[in-house]
Amino acid sequence: MSLRTAQRASLVDQVIEQLKEQITSGSWRLNAKIPTETVLAEQLGVGRNTVREAVRALTHAGLLECRQGDGTYVRATSELSGAMARRLRTAEHLEILEVRRALEVEAARLAAVRRTEGDIELIEAALLRREEAWAEGEVDAFVEADLAFHVSVVEATHNRVLIELYKDFSAALRASIAAAGAPLQNGHIPHDAIARAIASGDAAAAERAGHACMEHIAIALTETPELLD
Repeated sequence: MSLRTAQRASLVDQVIEQLKEQITSGSWRLNAKIPTETVLAEQLGVGRNTVREAVRALTHAGLLECRQGDGTYVRATSELSGAMARRLRTAEHLEILEVRRALEVEAARLAAVRRTEGDIELIEAALLRREEAWAEGEVDAFVEADLAFHVSVVEATHNRVLIELYKDFSAALRASIAAAGAPLQNGHIPHDAIARAIASGDAAAAERAGHACMEHIAIALTETPELLD
């Protein structure tokens, strides 16, 4: 009995790792619906019960979400982001902003020191997309473009730990960015100073610009009290 149990646990673990690889590699994108239990069982050559146990484990880890009568969706891209997402569901927007400040201001400073020409091009392209989305008044597109800008800045630090941590934090950031810019009429929060400072290699200016950006966002949040409830 012990041997059979060990074998079964090993098989479930193998399936968990294969499913996890589909998520972390991007084959199954965030918020996308994954194949059905039957399809997965056929593709993996295992029983449906094994797939069910693996999906249950990944759901408990926060990577997947089972929606009754609809299917299973990718909820996070790593155990850390899953755990973070669960914690941040009950966090205040200002709490999230404080973490953003810690990550993004330091990222801007480091990016100014370490950026390459390729990084500068990516940052400027992301900034342009952000400005275009703002001008068109497309809230969802603006949130994605704003996040893409910040990701490009973080990637310019070439600090792998910071990059992974920031990406894991991205789900909560989407909510925070949407809250700050949700009524777009609250006013534009400029990011061009961050891009210019990084391009010029001025770490102090990049740090100041990052702080200024966070202050603008804090004001946008406090001027919209219902977002803080």
